[in-house]
Amino acid sequence: MTENIERIVAASPARVWELWTTAEGISSWWAPEGFRTDVTKLDLTPGGELVYTMTAVAPEQIAFMEQHGMPLSTESRKYFTEIAEHHRLAYQSVVDFVPDHEPYEHLTVVELSSVEGGTRIVMQVERMHDEVWTQRLLAGRANELDNLAALVAES
Repeated sequence: MTENIERIVAASPARVWELWTTAEGISSWWAPEGFRTDVTKLDLTPGGELVYTMTAVAPEQIAFMEQHGMPLSTESRKYFTEIAEHHRLAYQSVVDFVPDHEPYEHLTVVELSSVEGGTRIVMQVERMHDEVWTQRLLAGRANELDNLAALVAES
Protein backbone atom coordinates (compact mmCIF):
# COMPACT_ATOMS: atom_id res chain seq x y z
CA MET A 1 0.00 0.00 0.00
CA THR A 2 1.28 3.47 -0.88
CA GLU A 3 0.65 7.09 0.01
CA ASN A 4 1.02 10.11 -2.30
CA ILE A 5 2.39 13.52 -1.43
CA GLU A 6 2.09 16.23 -4.04
CA ARG A 7 3.48 19.74 -4.53
CA ILE A 8 3.84 22.27 -7.31
CA VAL A 9 7.12 24.17 -7.15
CA ALA A 10 8.20 27.26 -9.07
CA ALA A 11 11.06 25.67 -11.01
CA SER A 12 11.49 23.67 -14.19
CA PRO A 13 11.61 19.87 -14.08
CA ALA A 14 15.30 20.12 -15.07
CA ARG A 15 16.06 22.32 -12.03
CA VAL A 16 14.07 20.06 -9.67
CA TRP A 17 15.87 17.04 -11.12
CA GLU A 18 19.25 18.70 -10.50
CA LEU A 19 18.32 19.44 -6.88
CA TRP A 20 17.15 15.84 -6.38
CA THR A 21 20.04 14.06 -8.09
CA THR A 22 23.25 15.91 -7.18
CA ALA A 23 25.11 15.95 -3.88
CA GLU A 24 24.99 19.75 -3.76
CA GLY A 25 21.28 19.77 -4.53
CA ILE A 26 20.34 17.14 -1.96
CA SER A 27 22.45 18.83 0.71
CA SER A 28 20.63 22.12 0.11
CA TRP A 29 17.10 21.00 1.02
CA TRP A 30 16.82 17.41 2.24
CA ALA A 31 17.24 17.96 6.00
CA PRO A 32 14.54 19.20 8.36
CA GLU A 33 15.10 22.52 10.12
CA GLY A 34 17.97 22.32 12.56
CA PHE A 35 19.68 19.44 10.73
CA ARG A 36 22.31 19.24 7.99
CA THR A 37 22.59 16.62 5.24
CA ASP A 38 26.02 15.62 3.92
CA VAL A 39 26.12 13.33 0.87
CA THR A 40 29.09 10.95 0.95
CA LYS A 41 28.22 8.78 -2.07
CA LEU A 42 25.95 9.30 -5.05
CA ASP A 43 25.87 6.85 -7.96
CA LEU A 44 22.90 7.91 -10.05
CA THR A 45 22.50 4.67 -11.99
CA PRO A 46 19.99 1.81 -11.62
CA GLY A 47 21.31 -0.16 -8.66
CA GLY A 48 23.52 2.79 -7.66
CA GLU A 49 23.70 3.94 -4.08
CA LEU A 50 23.04 7.23 -2.30
CA VAL A 51 24.67 7.48 1.12
CA TYR A 52 24.23 10.55 3.30
CA THR A 53 24.56 11.57 6.91
CA MET A 54 21.97 13.73 8.66
CA THR A 55 23.33 15.65 11.64
CA ALA A 56 21.57 17.75 14.28
CA VAL A 57 23.18 21.22 14.23
CA ALA A 58 20.75 23.57 15.99
CA PRO A 59 20.89 23.73 19.80
CA GLU A 60 17.25 22.65 20.27
CA GLN A 61 17.63 19.63 17.97
CA ILE A 62 20.92 18.65 19.62
CA ALA A 63 19.27 18.87 23.05
CA PHE A 64 16.27 16.80 21.87
CA MET A 65 18.49 14.08 20.40
CA GLU A 66 20.66 13.91 23.52
CA GLN A 67 17.64 13.89 25.84
CA HIS A 68 16.21 10.89 24.01
CA GLY A 69 19.50 9.01 23.82
CA MET A 70 19.67 9.33 20.04
CA PRO A 71 22.87 9.91 18.06
CA LEU A 72 23.42 13.42 16.69
CA SER A 73 24.32 11.97 13.27
CA THR A 74 22.69 9.12 11.37
CA GLU A 75 23.87 7.58 8.11
CA SER A 76 21.22 6.53 5.60
CA ARG A 77 21.33 4.54 2.36
CA LYS A 78 19.12 4.41 -0.69
CA TYR A 79 19.42 2.35 -3.88
CA PHE A 80 18.13 3.72 -7.17
CA THR A 81 15.74 1.39 -8.98
CA GLU A 82 14.56 3.64 -11.82
CA ILE A 83 15.96 6.77 -13.44
CA ALA A 84 14.23 8.68 -16.24
CA GLU A 85 15.98 12.04 -16.39
CA HIS A 86 13.76 15.03 -15.56
CA HIS A 87 10.67 12.76 -15.23
CA ARG A 88 10.90 9.85 -12.80
CA LEU A 89 13.18 8.66 -10.02
CA ALA A 90 12.62 5.61 -7.82
CA TYR A 91 14.68 4.34 -4.91
CA GLN A 92 14.62 1.80 -2.11
CA SER A 93 15.40 3.24 1.32
CA VAL A 94 17.12 0.99 3.83
CA VAL A 95 15.14 1.10 7.07
CA ASP A 96 17.68 -0.11 9.60
CA PHE A 97 17.10 2.43 12.35
CA VAL A 98 13.87 1.19 13.97
CA PRO A 99 14.53 -0.15 17.48
CA ASP A 100 13.52 -3.80 17.97
CA HIS A 101 12.61 -4.24 14.29
CA GLU A 102 14.46 -6.16 11.59
CA PRO A 103 15.88 -3.98 8.77
CA TYR A 104 13.84 -3.76 5.58
CA GLU A 105 13.54 -1.59 2.47
CA HIS A 106 10.71 0.57 1.24
CA LEU A 107 10.15 2.18 -2.13
CA THR A 108 9.76 5.85 -3.02
CA VAL A 109 8.80 6.92 -6.54
CA VAL A 110 9.11 10.57 -7.58
CA GLU A 111 7.37 11.80 -10.72
CA LEU A 112 8.00 15.25 -12.20
CA SER A 113 5.80 16.93 -14.78
CA SER A 114 5.84 20.39 -16.26
CA VAL A 115 2.85 22.54 -15.36
CA GLU A 116 2.08 26.22 -15.71
CA GLY A 117 4.30 28.03 -13.24
CA GLY A 118 6.72 25.18 -12.58
CA THR A 119 6.83 21.49 -11.81
CA ARG A 120 4.28 19.15 -10.33
CA ILE A 121 5.96 16.65 -8.00
CA VAL A 122 4.15 13.48 -7.01
CA MET A 123 5.99 11.42 -4.43
CA GLN A 124 4.59 7.93 -3.90
CA VAL A 125 5.88 6.17 -0.79
CA GLU A 126 5.25 2.68 0.50
CA ARG A 127 3.77 2.54 3.96
CA MET A 128 6.12 1.45 6.71
CA HIS A 129 5.69 -1.43 9.17
CA ASP A 130 3.14 0.40 11.35
CA GLU A 131 0.98 3.52 11.38
CA VAL A 132 3.21 5.56 13.73
CA TRP A 133 6.29 5.10 11.54
CA THR A 134 4.24 5.66 8.37
CA GLN A 135 3.01 9.00 9.70
CA ARG A 136 6.57 10.00 10.65
CA LEU A 137 7.71 9.11 7.14
CA LEU A 138 4.90 11.10 5.51
CA ALA A 139 5.62 14.13 7.73
CA GLY A 140 9.30 13.93 6.86
CA ARG A 141 8.69 13.63 3.13
CA ALA A 142 6.16 16.52 3.23
CA ASN A 143 8.77 18.62 5.06
CA GLU A 144 11.35 17.77 2.37
CA LEU A 145 8.99 18.95 -0.37
CA ASP A 146 8.20 22.14 1.57
CA ASN A 147 11.96 22.78 1.89
CA LEU A 148 12.41 22.20 -1.84
CA ALA A 149 9.55 24.58 -2.69
CA ALA A 150 11.02 27.26 -0.40
CA LEU A 151 14.50 26.83 -1.88
CA VAL A 152 13.38 27.28 -5.49
CA ALA A 153 11.14 30.22 -4.53
CA GLU A 154 14.24 32.00 -3.14
CA SER A 155 16.26 31.57 -6.34
